[in-house]
Amino acid sequence: MEITLNWYLSLSAVLFVIGVLGVLLRRNAIIIFLSVELMLNAVNLTLVAFSQAFADVDGLVLVFFVMSVAAAEAAVGLAIVIALFRNKTTVDVNEMSLFRG
Repeated sequence: MEITLNWYLSLSAVLFVIGVLGVLLRRNAIIIFLSVELMLNAVNLTLVAFSQAFADVDGLVLVFFVMSVAAAEAAVGLAIVIALFRNKTTVDVNEMSLFRG
């Protein structure tokens, strides 16, 4: 059985929707970061699938950049969450009103 491009795109869409729902529905900052990572990986899967289907390496180069941005985002985001956790002792985004005026 050959896995076609539609299977990859369907899986990517499902992963992206799960990520969007995680960002919109959850209040835990770490879960929100994981959901953002899930969305970025869904986009990576789409880029790799198109790159494979059309035999073009441009998608693979974009995946490299997305992975770099995702790694930087995770490092900075987790540092912010750890700093906020030390001050508030919670990761609930509703409790973090530090930036409100």
